[in-house]
Amino acid sequence: MRDVAAAAGVSAQTVSRVLNEHPNVQESTRRRVMAVVDELGYRRNYTARALVTGRSKTIGVLTLATNNYSRSSLSLGVELGAREAGYTVNSVTSSLSAQSVIDAVSRLVSQGVDGIIIAAPLQEAVETVEKITARIPTVNTDGSSGMGDRMVGVDQDMAAVLATRHLLELGHKTVWHVAGPADWSDASSRLQSWRRTLQEAGREVPPELHGDWSPESGYRNGLILGRMPEVTAILVASDEMAFGVIRALSELGRRIPEDVSVVGIDDIDLAEFSNPPLTTIRQSFEDTGRRAVQRLVAQITNPEAVSSQDILKPTLIVRASTAPPPAG
Repeated sequence: MRDVAAAAGVSAQTVSRVLNEHPNVQESTRRRVMAVVDELGYRRNYTARALVTGRSKTIGVLTLATNNYSRSSLSLGVELGAREAGYTVNSVTSSLSAQSVIDAVSRLVSQGVDGIIIAAPLQEAVETVEKITARIPTVNTDGSSGMGDRMVGVDQDMAAVLATRHLLELGHKTVWHVAGPADWSDASSRLQSWRRTLQEAGREVPPELHGDWSPESGYRNGLILGRMPEVTAILVASDEMAFGVIRALSELGRRIPEDVSVVGIDDIDLAEFSNPPLTTIRQSFEDTGRRAVQRLVAQITNPEAVSSQDILKPTLIVRASTAPPPAG
């Protein structure tokens, strides 16, 4: 920093102000200092900075060890949001086991991150994770119970309600459901809302089937439902599973939407280009990641601020995979 100051003809304090984006620096001075920074190849020592400020400018992110679209898109949103806020991201993954989640969160805390975003199901680890993160700003995007005031996400209850009502309003007598894994809070919320919506409409509630979010699991369930002539409408808990369901139905000769209507949840980029284009419930994972960073940075900056949920309403996107049931 002294070398930069000498070359730019300013004080070391001015260099510090420029690098910290202090407002009380003339634009011409800022440009001159940054030109010298580039010329000399100066790189800030963030470890030393953390010792002085008590902040590492690093956000820890816990995600599930999976390659599905939603987790990748959310991670991208976190990365972009962190970059905009001047933070770097330190990511760890875990399995669904409680101990794996606890170990991953503990590892982030020990690394000295300024805050943590949890984007993985907590299950029975909720209480322990709450204790571990009691003194560090934390945001949860999974909707797990026990961390409601730290929640950033999309209303999963409304997602299932919108999809189920859409199919009922088209004239289907009932709606079958391919749910996500039982130990995921989002999947559980959608399952309960689907069941409640049918009950409130006075419709029969069929037995649900479960997948693991993969297209393969959707395909396996589609082979079961496609052999049942009474099935005319299916709500699938994710677009990726819905692609598998559609393929299975097509292989069995069930036309979509003439014979069976299919609705997914997520509205991933491929949904518009499936065959037929998929009716789905839109929720932006990338946007959720950005909002989680914004909420976390606000907590880091002002720890005394009152925290509350940040829940957005999803949107029904109607495409060609849904229609009224076949006559008769």
